[in-house]
Amino acid sequence: MERDRTPRSRAAQDKRRLILDAAVRVFARQGFHACRVADIADEAGVAYGLVYHYFASKDEVLDTLFLERWDIMIEFISEVDTRDISAREKLYAITSFIVDSYRHDPDLMKVIIVEVTRAANSFGQTHLPKIDEAYVLIAEIVTKAQNAGVFKTEISARFAAMTFYGTIEQVLTAWIFGLLPKDDEYYEIAKGMVVETVCGGLDVVDADGHVAASGTPV
Repeated sequence: MERDRTPRSRAAQDKRRLILDAAVRVFARQGFHACRVADIADEAGVAYGLVYHYFASKDEVLDTLFLERWDIMIEFISEVDTRDISAREKLYAITSFIVDSYRHDPDLMKVIIVEVTRAANSFGQTHLPKIDEAYVLIAEIVTKAQNAGVFKTEISARFAAMTFYGTIEQVLTAWIFGLLPKDDEYYEIAKGMVVETVCGGLDVVDADGHVAASGTPV
């Protein structure tokens, strides 16, 4: 019996993953509210009842997709903040992570943005404390830079953090709607433009127009 647990557990995890991956495609293609659990089952090639074996509802499927990805981002931001690099470099690393997440899995990022973080009256409101965790961590990076005299103190760290993430999210939205080029070269250019757009307004500049040393562009 003991020998069977690992293979069975692995098979269950594979089925669960199959359903989640199918849900991403269906949500991205049809929209969360327009699709049914049966659509997810059809996309995954499994019986309708199997979806309910792993998830209590369509809502739980979306919750799971969001929390999985958001937790990975939160962990990454926390790790980046421990690095011995400038605040600008930290924000560049975070931007790269999010842009690359879209580059490698655009459907999932579309679902998270359209169906969760921008859904103010439903999932966005439900997950507001979790969403706010990212703002808090980014604000801590800004605060440290302000205390070091690198970033202006006239702009609150929380406002800067929300502006930073909002800028990235708006760029992702532009890609989702086909308003910006989608190629590797532009993805790299966009990373730098996002950071410069935000940090350019935060950098402390002396009377001669020089940016504080640790705020030097990456």
